[in-house]
Amino acid sequence: MKPLFSLILAAGLMAPALAQDIKIGFVNLDRILRESGPAVKATKKLEKEFAIRETDLKKLTDQVRGRQTDLDKGGLTMPETDRRNKERELVKLQQDLARIQREFREDLNGRRNEELSGIQERVYNTIQQIAAAEKFDAILQEAVYINPKLDITDKVIKALAEK
Repeated sequence: MKPLFSLILAAGLMAPALAQDIKIGFVNLDRILRESGPAVKATKKLEKEFAIRETDLKKLTDQVRGRQTDLDKGGLTMPETDRRNKERELVKLQQDLARIQREFREDLNGRRNEELSGIQERVYNTIQQIAAAEKFDAILQEAVYINPKLDITDKVIKALAEK
């Protein structure tokens, strides 16, 4: 039993020495994908690319609201057939709006994913370069708590801006 106790004691005494040699860093990937130069550039590119469609979508939304308001105000006083026709037109317009909104979201999400995949690759390469240059043993992306002195997010953002 004594040799086992000695082995456990020796391992326990060596653990702090081993822990001192481990260098760990942390990155906040969400922040990098929001604040880094390439991410900001991609966001502006997407906003510009989808601006016309977004404007058209807002106009159509306003048109649907206007027709709904007109129908609510004058629906009780207009002839039955006119009211039904306007209701049908409104329903068709609402369906068109819902379809166009869905297509817009799908297209925007698809393009955003395309842009992000390219940025993520650059981010991961940059993190690996920093890890190699500064001799990190591990770079963590998610954690319950991180001591701010381990956070290298600003270094990654700065390195991405320099590329």
